[in-house]
Amino acid sequence: MKNRLRALREEHRITQGQLADLLDISRQSVNAIETGKYDPSLPVAFGLARVFGCQIEDIFAPDLAALDPAGHADSLPQPR
Repeated sequence: MKNRLRALREEHRITQGQLADLLDISRQSVNAIETGKYDPSLPVAFGLARVFGCQIEDIFAPDLAALDPAGHADSLPQPR
């Protein structure tokens, strides 16, 4: 799954280690999520959204091309 985690982390000037500590996961897990090698559990995804003050959909999207220019999932088709 594509994500904006690295960009958000850098915008907030948080290291992978600091983010890992906030979420009670390993730095390696943060790196694996950032690089798309690992999809986070729901509790971790909610934790990331809480840390960055946004919705999960603003961090993760099936395809980054579906994100609007501001990096939000607002342009994604809505469920019917």
